[in-house]
Amino acid sequence: MKIAAITGVRQAKLIEKDKPSLQEGWALVKVHAAPMCAEYKAFVGGHASDCLGHEAAGEVVEAAPGSKVKVGDRVVVMPQYPCGKCELCLVGDYIYCEHNLPHYEPTMTQYLSKPSWLLAKIPDGISYEKASLACCGLGPSHGAFNKLGVDAFTTVLITGLGPVGLGAIVNARFRGARVIAVESNEYRVELARRMGVEHIIDPRDPDAVSRIKALTGGKGPDCGLECSGAVPAHRLQIDAVKRQGKIAFVGECFAETTIKISDDLLRKGISLIGSWHYNLNEFPYLMKVIEQSPLTDLLVTHTYPMSQIQEAFEESSKQLSGKIILKPWE
Repeated sequence: MKIAAITGVRQAKLIEKDKPSLQEGWALVKVHAAPMCAEYKAFVGGHASDCLGHEAAGEVVEAAPGSKVKVGDRVVVMPQYPCGKCELCLVGDYIYCEHNLPHYEPTMTQYLSKPSWLLAKIPDGISYEKASLACCGLGPSHGAFNKLGVDAFTTVLITGLGPVGLGAIVNARFRGARVIAVESNEYRVELARRMGVEHIIDPRDPDAVSRIKALTGGKGPDCGLECSGAVPAHRLQIDAVKRQGKIAFVGECFAETTIKISDDLLRKGISLIGSWHYNLNEFPYLMKVIEQSPLTDLLVTHTYPMSQIQEAFEESSKQLSGKIILKPWE
């Protein structure tokens, strides 16, 4: 089978690998749609790897004994290889499992194997491309908005309009929430406007916080969703949201950030929430967003045959895109 690989600085190609074997209760998925995420960073940095991607949708072509899916099922492949037995896994919060299996397979591939309970069935009428948005395209913000209680009475501040932040706009507007966004990338600012976001603040504006507050009668947004992973965005969110507001962080960040316990938490009373993905039991509701929201058409801006993996990575590295989806069999 063919899989995508980064082979050097700004170099990528397809290589051949053996098709994975199955364990009891697992299934083999023929991947039809593999969204790209932050792998472009490794492409730009020249970090060689043949294990790329963590998002996919496809068709079950083989099911081992004990599998919960059958051949022909159309499925979204959930991320990671959690144990499936701990308390978190059993209630659907598998993403936080502390006992991940020592197993990892790429999704930028033609075939992958997975524990069958992590293969969520795609409703009829939803394409593989659209269904694949149930991973990083729409998943992080869907889970975070559930924790934040975002609804039609909510004003939400979204910082960072990469694919995850753009997906957050889709989810927020589906819930009827008012969105204030923060972004400097003109391509993504324009895409957000096409999605119906009226107020988009440039984070380089020294008066960004006061401008955001002015849009909410001076008190600040009800809650915030931080998608950029940028430390200045953490500070902006904390300074901008209203007193006793809530902020969820979904953007990866491994740098140190500054939180003032007394001024930010005790005096202001805000809640800071870490949110990585969504509870597996929420999958049917996310499918309704994908099925019913016309904005999902705007979220996917590019589709590439995986045979053009070099061109796909070059496009991704420009950061002038929404979600990019690879087609492994083209």
